[in-house]
Amino acid sequence: MFLFANFIKAIAMILGMILDIYFWIILIRALLSWVNPDPFNPIVQFLERVTEPVLAPIRKIIPPMGMDFSPLIAALAIYFIKIFIVGSLYDLSLALRS
Repeated sequence: MFLFANFIKAIAMILGMILDIYFWIILIRALLSWVNPDPFNPIVQFLERVTEPVLAPIRKIIPPMGMDFSPLIAALAIYFIKIFIVGSLYDLSLALRS
């Protein structure tokens, strides 16, 4: 059973890393929006392509009112997922070991 517990723990660790990286990508995009970057820059285009599928539905629910709160809401959702799902997977892997 320890192999399955280690597998669950590995999934939790990888998911946690992916969520951390995505959080930083959203944060960088939000910070870049303050300086009005060149839209033809490949880095800016990459950031928009990666984050827009998450931010666009949030903007449909909460339209921007002077300030775009979608990156903040997405960051909070990532933090919630990290605590709830990743934490639950860690707890499950510990329970399977005993």
